[in-house]
Amino acid sequence: MPGYQSITSKMVRVPIGPGQEVYSRRGAMLAYTGRVHFAPSTTAGQGIAGALGRAVAGERTEMMHVTGQGSVMFGKAGLHVTVVELSGGDTLYVEADRLLVHDASLRVGTMFLGEQGGIGGVIRGAVSGQGLFTTTLTGDGSCALLTHGGVMEMPVTPQRPVHVDPQAYVAHRGRLQNKLTTAVGLRDLIGRGSGEAFQLQLVGDGVVYVQPSERKI
Repeated sequence: MPGYQSITSKMVRVPIGPGQEVYSRRGAMLAYTGRVHFAPSTTAGQGIAGALGRAVAGERTEMMHVTGQGSVMFGKAGLHVTVVELSGGDTLYVEADRLLVHDASLRVGTMFLGEQGGIGGVIRGAVSGQGLFTTTLTGDGSCALLTHGGVMEMPVTPQRPVHVDPQAYVAHRGRLQNKLTTAVGLRDLIGRGSGEAFQLQLVGDGVVYVQPSERKI
């Protein structure tokens, strides 16, 4: 069955059928064809314990379980939609409110940012407004993300780390380590610096998704 198809930069068509159920953000369905069913989901395939953990972590977004046979067009608030393909047991790290739709076959989890950078990860969450936790999607399948202005996919290698404005960061996948670095000096303290006092440094093998905006969803 064909995969997710971008209709415009702000709308994606997702096929629904046997073995291809999805979870979508509630209120994101724009139109559909065929016999498709939508049911509220409190777990998004993660189980009750996982759902409770996500709620406590603040990574819970109301989702719909989409089943049946047909195709559904998804979009939300005129935001740009980016399709991400995961394979080989890859993991995507992304904030819950950026998830528009994802295959039900993907395993959903919640990760404490301190696991990716210790206290620096916690500070990163505070600086970026992301909070202390992030959502993970693992496995083989597709998902679609919401951003302001689309995204640039930037490859990261051990020889080529990437530095990103924490508020322009959208998501990353692969085997990446990240830490918050600072360039605060006297000029920054007196208001004459570049304004880019903090950067998120990503090192390893993978891809980071960056939006041309510092706005949150």
